[in-house]
This record gives sequence, C-alpha cells and structure tokens, in this order.
Amino acid sequence: GNGFGSNWKGLYVTSLLDAHANWRSRADELSDSLKISMFIGEYFLRHYRGHYHAKAQNLSRKLRASYDQALQDYDLLLMPTLPITATPLPPPDAPLALIIQRAFEMIANTAPFDATGHPAMSLPCGRHDGLPIGLMLIARHWSEATIYQAAHAFE
Repeated sequence: GNGFGSNWKGLYVTSLLDAHANWRSRADELSDSLKISMFIGEYFLRHYRGHYHAKAQNLSRKLRASYDQALQDYDLLLMPTLPITATPLPPPDAPLALIIQRAFEMIANTAPFDATGHPAMSLPCGRHDGLPIGLMLIARHWSEATIYQAAHAFE
C-alpha cells in the first residue's frame, strides 16, 4: 500500500503514516531486503492475484488460535528472538546475496506475531561469543502491560 496495511484491526499511528506518505519518491533509500520483499509481493500480486495472500491470511487465523490456546494457561510465552545463534553483521562491502540472507534468516520467530497480532517484545538476555542473545516475550491480545511489567522485572 501507501505506507499502511489493510484489514489490520490494531492501532494505526497517523503520524507514522504521514511520515511515510512520500515513500515512493524516496524508494532508493529503502533497504535492499525491503526492496526485494516489495518486488516479491508485486510479482505474486500480478501473477497470482492475491491467492497466496488469502491463503496466508487463512493460515494466520489457525496460527493465532494456536497461540491463543497456549496463552489460556500462561500469561506470557518465552522464546528465543532468533531461531539461530546471532551472526556478525555483514561488512559494508558484503555481496547483496549475503545481506539478504542475513536479513531473512532472522525472522522465523518474530514474523508469526506480525500475522497473529499478538504483542511481542525482545529483550537482551545475554551474550554468546560476544554477540547478543534475545529473549522474546509474547502475550495475549491487548495485554501489552503484562509484557512491560515482565520486561521491567527482568531488567
């Protein structure tokens, strides 16, 4: 879209929409990983007319129900922020393929909550070989305060 998603039932920050209103005129400033995501999205829209978007939306309902069920028994779920051990940032002269690989290898644990809408927060909880380890807290819908309280207690 033009800086906003459709069918989202959560908060729309109007100042953020205003800040991103002219993104098309500054597309060269977008990260390579975002540009590739946008190209892929455009490709699928043109060739499959929303079929896979609709399928993903249907699957996200099942995913949300699964997390909702797990959160019936617990106030919070805890999991690693990354599904892998942190890797060093690619050097400034790294090939584009490495930059894209690093960007997408990190989202497996965080992306599901973009789809389900569950509030989630990552906290630094340690280091391994000098690189950070993240602890992700996930709460029930509309229970952001629970995450904030737990994060404050953890710190």
